[in-house]
Amino acid sequence: MSTHQTTGRLYGVGLGPGDPSLMTLRAAEVIRDADVLAYHCARHGRSHARRIVERHLRPEHIEERLMYPITTETTDHPGGYRGALDDFYEEAAARLAAHLDAGRTVAVLAEGDPLFYGSYQHMHKRLAHRYPTEVIPGVTSVSAAAARLGTPLVEAEEVLTVIPGTLPEEELTARLAAADAAVVMKLGRTFPAVRRALERSGRLAEARYAERATMEGERTGELAGIDPESVPYFSMAVVPSRIANARPSASPSASPSAGAPAGEVVVVGTGPAGPLWLTPESRGALAFADDLVGYTTYLDRVPHHPGQTRHGSDNKVEAERAEFALDLARRGRRVAVVSGGDPGVFAMAAAVLEAAAEDPYRDVPVRVLPGVTAASAAAARAGAPLGHDYAVVSLSDRLKPWEVIAERLHAAAAADLALALYNPGSRSRTWQVGKARELLLEHRAPDTPVVVGRDVGGPEESVRIVRLADLDPAQVDMRTLLIVGSSQTRAVRRGDGELVWTPRRYPGKRDANS
Repeated sequence: MSTHQTTGRLYGVGLGPGDPSLMTLRAAEVIRDADVLAYHCARHGRSHARRIVERHLRPEHIEERLMYPITTETTDHPGGYRGALDDFYEEAAARLAAHLDAGRTVAVLAEGDPLFYGSYQHMHKRLAHRYPTEVIPGVTSVSAAAARLGTPLVEAEEVLTVIPGTLPEEELTARLAAADAAVVMKLGRTFPAVRRALERSGRLAEARYAERATMEGERTGELAGIDPESVPYFSMAVVPSRIANARPSASPSASPSAGAPAGEVVVVGTGPAGPLWLTPESRGALAFADDLVGYTTYLDRVPHHPGQTRHGSDNKVEAERAEFALDLARRGRRVAVVSGGDPGVFAMAAAVLEAAAEDPYRDVPVRVLPGVTAASAAAARAGAPLGHDYAVVSLSDRLKPWEVIAERLHAAAAADLALALYNPGSRSRTWQVGKARELLLEHRAPDTPVVVGRDVGGPEESVRIVRLADLDPAQVDMRTLLIVGSSQTRAVRRGDGELVWTPRRYPGKRDANS
């Protein structure tokens, strides 16, 4: 920021959400004393910002109306829509700079807060490093909407997500699914897509609508009942605090009845480690659940939400866990069965669906949400060892005989498939890795790369590359996943470590683009 005293001072003045009485005292002082008042407007020339400060205008004020050349329409500017706006911002900044160079104080009026989706920020980026500058914060439209709706936005450790409605619909859906609480701004023409995103993410029933909060013509209500044709730009969707606005849920001990709220079971994959591996859809399902059911180690990875009940159990009671979750759902509870990795890969989805296929659970809604499976996580850490065809086999003989495992290993190895080996060993299973290594060496060269991934994504993560002949069973446990390369898998040392990949092009085949 320049300290040259012959120039004027630039102010970004937050005016609040629309009601002139919600301006701060500091904003009123700056407006009163400024030489120049600048405000943005569309080509019709009307300005909400000017109307808010009308009572503070003086005849001596110089008004600079910064009129956008376009709003949402197309343009023949060689740089397109963005190029036309960039030129406009440069020209507007030059006009304000001329006043500042002449020693005048310039107040740029901004509805809401100047640095919160505000037009002022474009002037700030171009001028604040050249002139003394002060930004006057204002009450945001988000705060105004919550106040007029009379509902808490966030409580305790909830996170508020602010989303522009101009995002693509798929992105809107993902953001809404993952959010504790959310506000979607910039509606108007985006409203139909925002409504669909709310519905697809399961948040429509929670969503509220606020239009022109604190201004003349204010309207609020349930978003699901709003006519899309009636929605202006100055409106927003609000998905408020789940804690403060939680719907009543059936008691876990209640008996099933015709009047009980509808329950469901969602089998959620948490990925191989903690929250960083959760998909937005899974994060939303976990936050929405009344009950979390799962192996205690996996439950510990899930963020805590007030009001939820956790039901942890041992890793060897999958069938009992599945029936327990389905019983809770029959009583109207929203139940998330928490599974590590992907629930459909050696995990809880099969157990839940097997139980759900029997009476008395056939009418209980069941959904399965995918997660990052351990093979994908370990492969990514090592490079791309699963870049071509591969097979996935569990070495655990607790639920199937070793003879079946050996037959499948022989078949996959003979077919020259890379192999992802789950559940390779445990305290009670210590010999399977050695037997698998012997079997695979009948089909693979001794120097075949093997990825040994342990606790991938966790605090004790370790990823090593060893030769198949050197694979040590003593260094493999239940937290380890093995990836055995095919005959085409390559390992190379680089400056950032050793990487492994399996080429997508098989010997003798021409490039797909040729």
